[in-house]
Amino acid sequence: MRQKELRIALVCYGGVSLAVYMHGVTKEIWKLARASQAFHAGDARPAGVERVYHALLQRIAGDHDLRLRVLPDIVTGASAGGINAVFLAQAIHSGQSLEPLTEMWLKNADVETLVDPAARPRSLISKPWMRPLVWYLTSGPGNSISETVAAETRAEVRDKVSSLVRGRWFEPPFSGPGFTRLLHSAFAAMRDGPVGAPLLPPRHPLDLLVTTTDFRGRSESLRLNSPPVVEESEHRMPIGFRSRVPAEGGIALADIHELTFAARATASFPGAFPPLGIAEVDALDEAGWPGRETFLRRIMPTHVARGTTRHVALIDGSVLVNAPFAGAMAGLKARPAQREVDRRFVYIDPTPHRPSSPGDEQPQAVGFFAAIFGSLSTIPREQPIRDNLESLAAQSREAERLRRMVNALRPVVETAVDRLFGRTLFLDSPTPRRLRIWRARAQQSAAEEAGYAFHSYAQAKLGGILERIAELVRSAHPGPEKPDLAAIGAALRRATDEHGLDMPGAPGGGASEEAIRFLRDHDLAYRIRRLRLIARRLSREWEADPDMPESELEEAREAIYRALALYFAREDASALGDDFPEIAAGVLDDPQAVLGAIAERRELRSCDDEAEEILSNALETMPRALRRRVLLTYLGFPYYDVATLPLLRNEGLTEYNPVKVDRISPEDARAIRSGGTAATLRGTEFYNFGAFFSRAYRENDYLWGRLQGAERMIDLVCSTVPGGFDANECLSIKRDIFLAICDEEDERLLCEPELVDAIRQEVRAKLG
Repeated sequence: MRQKELRIALVCYGGVSLAVYMHGVTKEIWKLARASQAFHAGDARPAGVERVYHALLQRIAGDHDLRLRVLPDIVTGASAGGINAVFLAQAIHSGQSLEPLTEMWLKNADVETLVDPAARPRSLISKPWMRPLVWYLTSGPGNSISETVAAETRAEVRDKVSSLVRGRWFEPPFSGPGFTRLLHSAFAAMRDGPVGAPLLPPRHPLDLLVTTTDFRGRSESLRLNSPPVVEESEHRMPIGFRSRVPAEGGIALADIHELTFAARATASFPGAFPPLGIAEVDALDEAGWPGRETFLRRIMPTHVARGTTRHVALIDGSVLVNAPFAGAMAGLKARPAQREVDRRFVYIDPTPHRPSSPGDEQPQAVGFFAAIFGSLSTIPREQPIRDNLESLAAQSREAERLRRMVNALRPVVETAVDRLFGRTLFLDSPTPRRLRIWRARAQQSAAEEAGYAFHSYAQAKLGGILERIAELVRSAHPGPEKPDLAAIGAALRRATDEHGLDMPGAPGGGASEEAIRFLRDHDLAYRIRRLRLIARRLSREWEADPDMPESELEEAREAIYRALALYFAREDASALGDDFPEIAAGVLDDPQAVLGAIAERRELRSCDDEAEEILSNALETMPRALRRRVLLTYLGFPYYDVATLPLLRNEGLTEYNPVKVDRISPEDARAIRSGGTAATLRGTEFYNFGAFFSRAYRENDYLWGRLQGAERMIDLVCSTVPGGFDANECLSIKRDIFLAICDEEDERLLCEPELVDAIRQEVRAKLG
């Protein structure tokens, strides 16, 4: 049976109280991932919503001969969306439950709970002279509450606004330490609650990144032509976590103090919460938190080096980066693939911004305060993600361009391989020794036939290797102020030039002996590209062959991915030993020692022997037509690489597939109710703070988040099916999952008893 992974890179926007809606969406991603994990583990069918997802995966396997696994393996977020990202990543990695976060949002995300005790009015008669102003702001003509808040909730909102206005002034009304304790308690409740299996395969990388803003900033060096170096102020401070998922549940992504720090820092909304200082997290535990110094050195190395950590003040991540697509895109690097991958970037946008069109009513002149507030907050937060999406689209176009180039080159390459080896090659038993000899012969032939073009190819190849080694060394460098990437690259280049690699081509054609030795020790990317090309030629998308049984293709793909895993395991600095950072620290003084250590510890030549053992065993059992295809690709790869490498920008990506982008928004999920955000969400009221003033609003938005998140998850899963999924079947599945969500939330959502029943009736009326 064909196997495929639906890999989700999730981007959670900031959205103030609409974070409650986003939590409902992320809960459905969590539920789908749990159902997928149970399906692939062969566990008993789960209950509730997960049963519907489980049944969908079973139906796809039975009706479409496709075994699909859903893997949310990259999670990024900003502001309150960052909180949801941190908790979701912890649940994916540890197998813990997200229910404590649901309780936190519904029960505690209220101004009455969040407000700092020192900011409350001292009594009901505090600041009596403010009451006329409070009345004017909350009930007077044209007041914001009457214009933006539903009638049934205005009294509650007015009371809470009155309390805030009559409290302290010129300081944030909400408690930073109180919010930190709420987050920490939710993480502790996850830790102490039920634990299942992790939701990603063992050793699969999980990336989490949230954005924060370093209010005071720090100086960073910037290299120019003149002057050579200048100091610039940098305020962005992303906090990232990467971990290989364990085989057993209950192991945290990171210490809960670190996760609390990340969640609190990214959501320090200016004016509402005070900036986060490190002392606030220190105060959670008198005994201190394990790994504190290592964590701080990793996320704020400059402050640690200069002894300024106690002065760090972190504010909301969405001030500078509200849609952290770049962090999610960076996570694509060094991701293994055990089978065919359908990569999706999914972003949650509760309120898609649509400016007025030229034909709309004539807008009023921009006022003084509107211009200031818009330039400082609104416009940066709503800045479109066009640049990020265009970058993803360019990557997808490049993947398609690679496919077209390979298809165009194939007749020429296969003729060259036939001429080099003769057709009797494919009748021989492909032992590891023969594969090694054939491979070396094909590489030399391709280099010689390339003529003068080989020299540009060799320089591109060598330059790419040194760039990746420089990045590897810099990432492993233990110093708080890491050396400049260009300086590391220059040192490595000097070392290779001294060993005769300034001209990697031999005078008579092909590669020089020095270059061949260097490539055998260091050209990891070449090995990965070669096996990736074979895997692509074994996919139906690249090469449909109705006469080739899917079972034969799947066995061949499994062998290729097992061989790829050997090389993927050698990409990270973690594979180079615990003492490699100490070696990396000397790269500027002794770059040759660093290169030698990498070659010795990666052992790529031994890895080649293992990979060719796997490949030869697989070739032995393949039908002749499939064996011919694999051998022609394996031995023809040097020809393809010479022609394509200088033209491709992203060849370092190991997960090199077209990337599709999907949005989750009320505007995109209309199976139950049309009208989008305005017709479904209540947290948009009072400038997106509405849900912080009313539990009824939070319950409404959380429920709609689940419903609309489930609808879009069904859309995503169904879109992976070759040839499409029957639209009526898809609607039937949505109906089942909507009703299952209503059943799960019946007893939890009590502020408006008719809410769940009303939606249940809507579902039945519209979907049967």
